[in-house]
Amino acid sequence: MVARETLSAREARRTALVAQGLLGPRPAGGPAAMLRRLRAVQIDTISVLARSHELVAYARLGPVKRQKIEDAYWGGPPFGAFEYWAHAACVLPMEDWPFYEFRRQARRARGRRWHHLEDAERVCRAVLDRLEAEGPLTANGLGGAKRGGPWWDWSDTKIAVEWLLDIGEVVCAQRRGFQRVYDLPERAVPAELLGAAVSADDQMRHLLRQAAGALGVATVKDFATFCGMKQPEVTGLVGDLGLVPVSVEGWRSPAWAVGEMLEAGTAGLRSRPRLVSPFDSLVWDRDRTERLFDFRHRLEAYTPRPQRVHGYFSMPLLVGDSLVGRVDPGRDGTTFVAKGVHLEPHAKPAAILGLAVALREAASWVGSDDIRVEWVTPGDKRDEVLHAVGGAAG
Repeated sequence: MVARETLSAREARRTALVAQGLLGPRPAGGPAAMLRRLRAVQIDTISVLARSHELVAYARLGPVKRQKIEDAYWGGPPFGAFEYWAHAACVLPMEDWPFYEFRRQARRARGRRWHHLEDAERVCRAVLDRLEAEGPLTANGLGGAKRGGPWWDWSDTKIAVEWLLDIGEVVCAQRRGFQRVYDLPERAVPAELLGAAVSADDQMRHLLRQAAGALGVATVKDFATFCGMKQPEVTGLVGDLGLVPVSVEGWRSPAWAVGEMLEAGTAGLRSRPRLVSPFDSLVWDRDRTERLFDFRHRLEAYTPRPQRVHGYFSMPLLVGDSLVGRVDPGRDGTTFVAKGVHLEPHAKPAAILGLAVALREAASWVGSDDIRVEWVTPGDKRDEVLHAVGGAAG
């Protein structure tokens, strides 16, 4: 049996933060390099301060220009990215195109999406003919995304083009006004990637290596969740990745770590306080977030308002190497509104100063010239928060 190095809970947490580009010096190379470090940035339609893919870059790079973020994701060469299913819908580095073929094949084998489509072959053929003849098109350009009902009531054309994207006969490597632009792979994907022949096991090994670099330290379940794989698949492959086997204080399952990140995880690295998107890869795995940070994270955007505890789009607050609270943000004209500030029971006094720094920077980034705090829990911290933030009370 291979001997396992032992990590304290804090060492594991700091190793994960270093891997995520959230602890230590600000990552170099801008949003394009950040995407290649994280390997997957989740996409979501919700926009409060900004859309989640922008917030992910902001958390790591500071107040970077938002157009620079868009260009890195969807600006085409020399960067290049595409959208596909990882653990969820994500923007991915273009060089990873060949390594998702096993997933495209699995979807082909399934034979359909969850949407019903009459005369699917004819509708899909019509979509491909339009793209071939007219070039890249949005769903609206193809004839409309909805039938006219609720948002999930897609038109036949939208169902067809999303199915074609699922199986790799269409690709999205660009957005316009946050609408997907669909194209044929032979136009959007470099020929050397389009024709690459990689076995299914090697595809999965590649994605697991990339996940290891983004996670720093992880269990089999962590790897599976990050990559959208099944745990038995990961169990059979993780030993081939050249990782260091470790035991982490408080974790029930064995873990693996990237060797060169372990020393950084024990070093006295510092970082600026920042708000983190609820869809950020730091926190998208709820079980892992609780193990790493003793922090229970839930997105409440789809929870009925009376049942929400922390707010519609509450953003975890990272100060040092701890998640010390959360903020439910909003805007009222040019005022940044902290509709709710919740501090964790273990939060130290420095957490309030970190909160103030994070709120001021976020407000400036989105063009706000004032901050209003509406409620604070625990309530006995309200005056201290208002004094530190220096904004108006709600």
